[in-house]
Parts: sequence; structure tokens; C-alpha cells
Amino acid sequence: MIARHWRGLAKPECAADYEAHLRDETFPALRRIQGFLGAELLKRQAKDGIEFLVITRWVSLEAIERFAGADHEAAVVPAQAQAMMVEYDSRAAHYEVAEWPAR
Repeated sequence: MIARHWRGLAKPECAADYEAHLRDETFPALRRIQGFLGAELLKRQAKDGIEFLVITRWVSLEAIERFAGADHEAAVVPAQAQAMMVEYDSRAAHYEVAEWPAR
């Protein structure tokens, strides 16, 4: 399993809209991609806005490429989301999940 991490800093007045964008558009689209396993959204107050960490889980790098393209580290940030951000990572980080607790 591969965990994909991406970080963005939303404008304070756009944080709720960004969460809605993920919930209503991004996450439903990800669920339709073969090899997508799930996602978590973490947030915290930062000096210049609300920082979000999006962690998605995938079966393989090939599955991530179905989402991000051949350059699987490239961030996928639609123009609508870019407009809500103070700053954001242009590259995503990928981690092999060494251990996943049973539920």
C-alpha cells in the first residue's frame, strides 16, 4: 500500500469551501479510480490560513498514475482549488505503508 501526502495552506475565508470541494468533488472522483483505497483530511490553524494535509491510500504507484499521470509525484490541484490557496505543494510525497492496523 502506498500513502500519498499533499499539503496546502488555504486562505482562512476559503477553508470551508476547500473542504466542501474535497468532499463533493475530489473524493467521489477518487473512489471511481481502480486502486484507490481511501483518504484522510487533516487540518490545523496556521499563521496565514488553514493548513490541510491530504493523505490518500493506493494499492500501487500504478494506481496513483491513474490519478496523477505518468509523473505520479505531480500535485493535482484544479484551478478552483488553487484560487483558495495561499500556497500548496507542487509535488506529492509517497510512502510505502509499513504497517496498517487491523480494524
